[in-house]
Amino acid sequence: MAPVYAASGAWEQIEGNWNQLAGKVKQRWGKLTDNDITVINGKRQELVGKIQERYGVAKNEAEKQVGEWEKTQSPQ
Repeated sequence: MAPVYAASGAWEQIEGNWNQLAGKVKQRWGKLTDNDITVINGKRQELVGKIQERYGVAKNEAEKQVGEWEKTQSPQ
């Protein structure tokens, strides 16, 4: 069974700093449009859904990508 990624403290920081991090999201997932970034607005599940839509990947793959990216954004 694929892991389910829950909203974490790190994601709360990402959501709170969405305007600053939106550029990093677009660097990581270049197929996302400016409108996608606006719709996502820091919401993790919206990001997962847009990655699925733009890249044609399964939800568990999109969750994995977001989880890996999230780890790179949190202070170690």
